[in-house]
Amino acid sequence: MMKTKVFLTCAVNGSGDTASKHPDLPKTPKQIAKSAIESAQAGASIVHIHVREEDGTPSRKFEFYKEVVEIIRSSDTDVIINLTTGMGGDLDIGEGDNPMDFGPYTDMANIMERISHVEELLPEICTLDAGTLNFGDSSVLAVNTPNDLRKAAKRLKEIGVKPEVEAFDLGNMWFGAQLYEEGLLSDPPLYQMCLGIPWGAPAKTTAMIAMLDVMPKKAIWSGFAISRNEMPFVAQTVLLGGNPRVGLEDNLYLSKGKLATNPQLVEKAIKIVHELGSSIMSPQETRDYLKLKKT
Repeated sequence: MMKTKVFLTCAVNGSGDTASKHPDLPKTPKQIAKSAIESAQAGASIVHIHVREEDGTPSRKFEFYKEVVEIIRSSDTDVIINLTTGMGGDLDIGEGDNPMDFGPYTDMANIMERISHVEELLPEICTLDAGTLNFGDSSVLAVNTPNDLRKAAKRLKEIGVKPEVEAFDLGNMWFGAQLYEEGLLSDPPLYQMCLGIPWGAPAKTTAMIAMLDVMPKKAIWSGFAISRNEMPFVAQTVLLGGNPRVGLEDNLYLSKGKLATNPQLVEKAIKIVHELGSSIMSPQETRDYLKLKKT
């Protein structure tokens, strides 16, 4: 059921191969923090953050996360910080005679290392990808095992950081619900439907409804679809009772052929929300709604 108020997340930059496609994609910590602050000023309640090397390639260096977080926190803009923990789970299967001859995109780390920047910086939210996936049309797997996810969820609960459980397909949501059943997620559990990424759940209303059917009844959820489906699924998410996400991680264009900025995508999403008869929660309203621990 559609709510009268929703929170809006802006995924500032992601880790995909988009730096070569968008000359102004935020890459350095200063650029990422600046775009996050501008997105919050445009109306985003939450900013979701990855870090990158100066050339735009994905990174998980602690000092980059630290610089981004410190700049945002030292600004006078109130916004909820959501850091990724997705990095360090990429396995590039060998395409020759030996599948164990892993390719150049392999980046595997222990699960506790993957959340170590969250333990140090204590954002209010961090992502937790809820399963293994054929991530994109290549030889790369995003690896997240049930045992590792349990360990990460347990530790995040201990340190008071709420995981946003990322569901890229129906099985991810099923296991995300299992984490809650096992007492590893605090109330209210937070989930996100990630649609349209090959080869997970397609960007279809039926996919959202299927995930809703297995989600815990007490859950709060967000949703998004990538590329040209970004804005249509702002509307679809709100209509089904969820909270929308936009940003350059998911889509680079404001309209056909016109590259976007994060604040522009936030503003466009807010117009859609308002046209549907809903409005946007402030960061503090979102914080109260999700029962977050402000740091």
